[in-house]
This record gives sequence, structure tokens and C-alpha cells, in this order.
Amino acid sequence: MTTNLPPCSDIDETSTWAKYSAKLCQSCHATCCTLPVEVRLSDLVRLGVISEFEAQEPAKKLAKQLKKQGIIDHFNFKNEIFTLSRMANDDCLYLDTKSRRCTIYDQRPDTCRNHPHIGPRPSYCPYQPRK
Repeated sequence: MTTNLPPCSDIDETSTWAKYSAKLCQSCHATCCTLPVEVRLSDLVRLGVISEFEAQEPAKKLAKQLKKQGIIDHFNFKNEIFTLSRMANDDCLYLDTKSRRCTIYDQRPDTCRNHPHIGPRPSYCPYQPRK
């Protein structure tokens, strides 16, 4: 039996990424959920990590607090962009380890909503079949 699925991609080598098709997601290991996720204040509010009221505080103060809580790894002061923390295996904090599905799908950040249309290689994804 042959499948029309692409070969396994190397996440660090975008030239190996597969042309995106929604059907790929059903059989993928959620490889895109191991990429760094940049978020803005509006994403953090949508996630319920901070309130609308807290979003009025200085971003630098929020970054310090969120880093202490283990929610972010990095904060770009110039652009006010936060990078979400990842688990030790590089999985997103919000990826279910068993089902390989997003646990916050309806509230997911804009970075995730726009992938793979915007990203390291637009219209391509780092497809890897489920194990």
C-alpha cells in the first residue's frame, strides 16, 4: 500500500519541509508545535495568562513575572514580543504529549493561527509522521 504523504522533514532545514496541505495535520507528529512561538500581549490575554487590566502594565514588568512563572523564555524589549517557554523535549507548553493536539486550540496565539502561511517557509511545514 502506498501513501501520498511526503517524506519526513528536518525541522532545522526548511528546504526539506513539505508543501502544506490540511490533510497532513491528521497524520503529523505536530512538529510545528516544537518551533518557538512568539506572542504579543493580545495573545497572552486570549490565552488567559494575563488579564486586560494587567496588559496595561509595563511589558518589561509582565515579562519578568511571566518568566518567573515559566510561561515565557524570552522577551524582546524593542518589539515587545514574548517567546513562550517549551518543555524539555521542545514541545510547546500547550501541546498534549499523548494526543499531540493543542490543548488551547481556540485560544491559540496568532503565530499558531497563521502557521504555515506565515513563518520560516511560508506554505510549507516540517511534516513528520506520527510515531
